[in-house]
Amino acid sequence: MRMIDDPRATTLTIAGRAIRDIASFYDEINRVFMAGEDWSLGPSLDALDDLFYGGYGALAGKAPVILVWQDIETSRAALGIDATRAHLRAKLQNTAFDAARITTQLDALEQGRGETYFDTILTIIADHPNIHLVRA
Repeated sequence: MRMIDDPRATTLTIAGRAIRDIASFYDEINRVFMAGEDWSLGPSLDALDDLFYGGYGALAGKAPVILVWQDIETSRAALGIDATRAHLRAKLQNTAFDAARITTQLDALEQGRGETYFDTILTIIADHPNIHLVRA
């Protein structure tokens, strides 16, 4: 686990108990990261990834961030298999998405080897060296 040893680091806190599903996850992300902005982040993993690159909201200026995720296990459960399954099935209803890829993801999830929405979020966070996640 990497640590941020930078006096410019900002500490931001996600309230994991406020996360009940994917929509409420983005509500919490907007509360924490987009306060003061006149727009909000949509429910998209690509948008979340873009947010962590910095440049706007709480990450304007790209200063390092210590991200404390309280009650992370509550969030893990809320964004787990059931939420991921519903998310993937909804994407299958939209012809703009690659149905074969989504079906493969759904099959892997059902077989216990697929990545959950929560797992994907953690991967995205880990890909950003300016973000240090503290699981609380």
